[in-house]
This record gives sequence, C-alpha cells and structure tokens, in this order.
Amino acid sequence: MRNIAIIPARSGSKGLKDKNIKMLHGKPLIAYSILAAQKSNLFDEIMVSTDSEEYAKIAQEWGANVPFLRSEKLSSDTASTWDSVKEVLKRYKDAGREFDTVTLLQPTSPLRTYEDIIKAHEQMRIRSANAVVSVCEVDHSPLWSNTLPEDYSMENFLKKEVVERRRQSLPTFFRLNGAIYICKTSYLLSNDTFYKDKCYAVIMKKEHSIDIDDELDFKYAELLINSK
Repeated sequence: MRNIAIIPARSGSKGLKDKNIKMLHGKPLIAYSILAAQKSNLFDEIMVSTDSEEYAKIAQEWGANVPFLRSEKLSSDTASTWDSVKEVLKRYKDAGREFDTVTLLQPTSPLRTYEDIIKAHEQMRIRSANAVVSVCEVDHSPLWSNTLPEDYSMENFLKKEVVERRRQSLPTFFRLNGAIYICKTSYLLSNDTFYKDKCYAVIMKKEHSIDIDDELDFKYAELLINSK
C-alpha cells in the first residue's frame, strides 16, 4: 500500500496574514503537520502543495518534499483544495509515481497528533473504507439553536421536546474538524463528492481539533500548547 500525505499551504491569507508559516511556539505552523506525518511512519511521500517559493523552502527545511509549485490556476483563494490534491496526484503520476491512498492534512490543525493520523488509517483498514474523515463533538448542541425573527422574539425559539429534556439526555452531535481526510486515490478521482459509499468518521478530541483561521484561533492554540 503506497500512501501519500499532502499538506496544502497556499500563500497569503485574508483572516491571518501568512498563517501557514506564522511562528507558533517556536515552529512555523506548517511544521506541525509535517512532523506529525513523519512520526506516524505511514507515508511513502510527505508533500506540501504551495504556490510560494518561500513556503516551499520552509517546508523542505522541516522535511517535506516540494517537487513543484501549485499551478497559478489553483493558487487563488477561491480554488478548491481537492482540485489541488488531484493536480498533485496527476503530476506525480506523470513522473511515474502513483499512490493507493491520499491523506490531506490541513496545516491549520497543528494540535492534530501522529496518533490521530494512525487511528484514522486504522479505521480505513478495519472498515475497508473508501474514505475516513475526522470529526469532533460540538461545543453546543444545535438543538439549542435557531434563527431569530426581525423583532428578536424568543417565542418558539426551542422545540417543546428539547425544552422538556435534560441537556445530558440530548443526542451527541459531531462536526467536521478539518484535521484529517483519507481516501483511496481511485475513490477520489472517480467521485464528485467525498461523502459517499463507505466513508466513515474517526473521532478526535476537541483539544486536538482547533482549526486556525484568525488571530483568536492562533492565540487559543498557543494557550493550549503552552498548557502542555
């Protein structure tokens, strides 16, 4: 089984400038995903997909491969991450290298551990899955949420069956945390959506699931790392 890990790291960011290489507790953000992939010992190739020579140099310094830069077409903030993954797979194939599985590791999930990656791959094997996606428990049940009318009235804000139940008895909800996506390469290239036949969840701890999008997220990640 030949496995590739792809870490997408487009330069620039509207929410937090150059967040993918911003220093977090002494390391550039992208380094956390590279090191976790290395420590998992699962991958034949750990590749960073970037449009930036500077990002490529930093990625290589931390042990990732950057054999080519992302095409201009897939370097805008509106480009699909999965299209960039497919571009990587095609270019490797053109160079004579093909992989059975691809694992997408977003650099904005620095607290995802190598154990999380191993657990996700074990889920792939145990379930003979086409794809595995990481999730975590939500902080607040969506059953306690609703839209508001123009006058902000709370009348009928919550359904009666929710109000009458203890919070602890409500069902547990999960959300995508963006940390790990694994799939068979053939599945990715032949489907227009990820969540189809034999796609399963792997549950991660909430403290491993932070997804850095802005300065507040970054400060929270620093707090969690320092607390360890």
